[in-house]
Order: sequence, then C-alpha cells, then structure tokens
Amino acid sequence: MKLHVVMVEPEIPQNTGNIARTCAAIGAKLHLVHPLGFDISEKSVKRAGLDYWDKVEIEEHESFKKFLEKYKPEEYNMFFVTTKGKQVYSNPKYNKMQEVFLLFGKETKGLPEEILQKYIDKTIRIPMRPTLRSLNLSNSVAIVVFDVLRQNGFEDLEEISNYFDC
Repeated sequence: MKLHVVMVEPEIPQNTGNIARTCAAIGAKLHLVHPLGFDISEKSVKRAGLDYWDKVEIEEHESFKKFLEKYKPEEYNMFFVTTKGKQVYSNPKYNKMQEVFLLFGKETKGLPEEILQKYIDKTIRIPMRPTLRSLNLSNSVAIVVFDVLRQNGFEDLEEISNYFDC
C-alpha cells in the first residue's frame, strides 16, 4: 500500500517539518499544495525534520485545483480530514486499499468548505471534546496515518526492536 499525506496550504513551518519527519519514518509520500505560508527552505522547516528531510519523497503542487486535476478524488482512495468529518478516522477499512490519500487543510481554516461538501462521504475526523477547535496539525497527521498503518499490519515497518537481544 502506498500512503500519501497531502498538506493543503500549510502555514506553520514547524508543523510541516514534523509531518515531513513522520512521512520519512513511515515511507509516505508528502504532497505540499501551494501557496505555502513559508519558504520551504526556511531553517525552521528543516530543523524540525533536518536529518530526515532528504529521506522523504515530496511532490509540490502549484494549487489545490491543480492537485485535484492530477489526483481526482473519484479515481483515488482519498479522505479529507476535518473537524466536520462525517465519520471517525478509524471507520474506513484502509487495509483493502492499494493507495490512500489523506488530505489536511491549513492550520487556521482547514480544507475549503466547498470541497468538504462535495466529498462529504469521504470526510473523516478525530473525536475530541466539542468545546475545543482542533488538535495540532502534525499530531492529527500522526494519529490518522498510524491507524492506516495499523490496519495494514504496519507493512514494511519494524515492529519489534532487537535492542535488548544479546
């Protein structure tokens, strides 16, 4: 299974650096959809995942419209992560899918409302208390991607450390 993490117009470089590090650690492809709220060469982005930055596959997209033209939601297993999601992130059965795209919106606004409405059945959310707005973006990415990996038996990832073996 190939996992794609799509960041639509991310604004905070530290979040993107942390997400890049997560993608490197699990072998997911990171898609960065412009405009970005920072220069990708900024020290703060690279500092968050400095020794991992060259180990992550990154594809940049000029705009969300261009991304959706290249990767059509009707043709791919695409899930839109939002606090307004119709189902909990752990409900879809990702283990039967060849490729999974997980889309996350910008920190201040999330994904565009018209996209969420158009693909409402593909929206997923992380349960949380109703009085809070949302979790940190890089934490949200980690929660959802690791459930996808869990459902796929952590394929190609080391589950048991041999650290204490003599």
